[in-house]
Amino acid sequence: MWVQRVIDATGWEPLGLSVDWATVEGELGVPLPADYKELCEAFGGGVFSDTVSFLGRSEGASFDFLTQWRASLSFDQSWLGDVSAFDPHAVYAPGGKGLLHWGSTEWADEYAWLVDAERPGAYPILARSHDPGPWVRYDMSTSEFLYRVLADADFRPFGIAQYELGTTFQPGLGGHVDGPPL
Repeated sequence: MWVQRVIDATGWEPLGLSVDWATVEGELGVPLPADYKELCEAFGGGVFSDTVSFLGRSEGASFDFLTQWRASLSFDQSWLGDVSAFDPHAVYAPGGKGLLHWGSTEWADEYAWLVDAERPGAYPILARSHDPGPWVRYDMSTSEFLYRVLADADFRPFGIAQYELGTTFQPGLGGHVDGPPL
């Protein structure tokens, strides 16, 4: 229902991408939310309303979920030691508990799931605005959160509809992946 609302709001023609979710989820060690996978298959990765970056499946590293996760995990573990760039949370590592980022804004707002390998299937969304404020928890699906960010002028502080930017989607670097799926 919410995925279709995002599609309708943007006027996007779903790509129908084929993604090897078993491989993706095998690397992560947890299943991803079903509606997120639908969003990825419909949109790939890219930018909504010239403002909201969505990490999905994209031929360019900038919008590819796994590429960005690997980079964040490496940085969080290699450079920061016991401190995380996403304090008080760490980047999710297989078998553990932490954040899996799936979106952001040009204003440096961040959107992630708080994932716990011991509780697969629970995907609360944590969002943080550009100022160094606390993470805000949302118990809703990824697609509902994304829809509210894009189309609900009263969804504050993360909604962008109040700025009347339009609800569009621009695929990242070529729009989709030609070749073998992830």
